[in-house]
Amino acid sequence: MVNKQDDQLAISLQELQVEDLPAGEVLIRVHYSGVNYKDALACRLDGGIVRSYPHIPGIDLAGEVCTSADARFHPGQKVIVTGFGLGVSHFGGFSAMARVPADWVVPLPAGLEPREAMAIGTAGLTAAISIERMEHNGLHPAQGPVLVTGATGGVGSVAVALLAARGYEVAASTGKAEEHDYLRALGARDIVGRLSAAAAGAVVPAKPLEKQQWAGAVDPVGGSGLAFLLASIRYGGSVAVSGLTGGGTVPTTVHPFILRGVNLLGIDSVQYPIERRSALWERMAAELKSDGQLERIGSRTIRLQDVPHAAEEILAGRVRGRIVVEL
Repeated sequence: MVNKQDDQLAISLQELQVEDLPAGEVLIRVHYSGVNYKDALACRLDGGIVRSYPHIPGIDLAGEVCTSADARFHPGQKVIVTGFGLGVSHFGGFSAMARVPADWVVPLPAGLEPREAMAIGTAGLTAAISIERMEHNGLHPAQGPVLVTGATGGVGSVAVALLAARGYEVAASTGKAEEHDYLRALGARDIVGRLSAAAAGAVVPAKPLEKQQWAGAVDPVGGSGLAFLLASIRYGGSVAVSGLTGGGTVPTTVHPFILRGVNLLGIDSVQYPIERRSALWERMAAELKSDGQLERIGSRTIRLQDVPHAAEEILAGRVRGRIVVEL
């Protein structure tokens, strides 16, 4: 639980009663959660995430239904909750019990375990939405290589694995030389450096248009690297942007859009329609279960008391893949 006290943020383990949980039709015994970038920000006073205090962070969870006032769910059923207000305006997944609106709940796909679901988590759902949107805009494997930026992070790791499973030639962008083997194990064929280095210090890209390199890109980083990326996408290609760890300002020009027909797709998993996210969870379960991919991506498991340290690691860029929290 995070609480604001005299302009200081206190983080502690607290014991609550079920009656202390916010309203909702479905009461869930949480088995696993995950630590996301947004959760890390929730552990900072200046993070800009938490709406009111005291608060329980955790923007995703997987567990078992205890009670449900909604006929779609029954006691003992395994379920997933991500996004909507979870962990932001509503008590989140860093809790042994959670009570949420039924419209936020997704049945756990057959064959997928709760821990595996949190190895995917919000980050994985964001990656899947990114690929779905690009494919809706015409992307297919025959068009050429697809770049994933921030490739060792949660979104990036799942994006590399999903694209490789679908037959794409994947290029992974990272500044961590020690993680090349990890990325190749996920399915990356090529490794490139950080795009922010290519555009370092630029107010706008060095050239409005760079050499056409990639048919599409999954970008959870943003910032100056996104500007370089837009200038380097092949004609008619798409960039799906979902994050701003590289900064919120993109020093680009209109040239990629009006001369090459490049699509810049904004990706938000928070309010993504529940019926479409259910279908994506089913597809991710089918595509990521093979070859030990979920074990690679979610290889690290922690307990609740370890969350503050994990949050610091995420903000410092020292995390590979997903950190799973066991409740």
